[in-house]
Amino acid sequence: MSNKNLREARRTKKKRQQLKSALIWGGAILILMGVLGYIIWLAVRPPAGESIPIMADAGDHVPEGSDPGPFNSNPPTSGKHYGQPLDAGFYDDASPQAAAPYPEGYLLHNLEHGYVIYWYNCDLLDEAGCIALKSEIQESMADNGETKLVAFPRNSMEILVALTSWGQILPMDTFDAQLAKNFVNVNRNRAPEPNAP
Repeated sequence: MSNKNLREARRTKKKRQQLKSALIWGGAILILMGVLGYIIWLAVRPPAGESIPIMADAGDHVPEGSDPGPFNSNPPTSGKHYGQPLDAGFYDDASPQAAAPYPEGYLLHNLEHGYVIYWYNCDLLDEAGCIALKSEIQESMADNGETKLVAFPRNSMEILVALTSWGQILPMDTFDAQLAKNFVNVNRNRAPEPNAP
């Protein structure tokens, strides 16, 4: 092989290596930009559901057993509350916590910590319908990781189900697992104290 052909082969090989390197770096930069864009989008995306104004006294604690209301929505999305939240999980009318005089006092503390609450009203259903609704809500909670999720009966609502987070509400005449999933994904931990357990 002549020197001229050898130099041409080296140039061609070097150009291929430069092109390969440029493609690798370009791809890495595009991936990094995509990840950063997604993170920024997560931080600035609007909350799901209907916004409810945060009550002026929303950070105030009141003694357990006292009435923390009135509230500006039913179910409430902010307001005075007790110093202790409820544990995450599913509660029904037989749960001792449901028999407490003002359970929203505990649940608003949960919302302040970034929880999402599934409120449900079985008084609008027959027994079979109530069992089915509870099962759908429990499946939805399991599908959404159960972290910082509470389901709680609220028979004073005029609708079947409402999901709440801090300052947000999603009322439902029929339970929609996909809408619930979106609400949880967007609103969980959007609260004054998201790092609290």
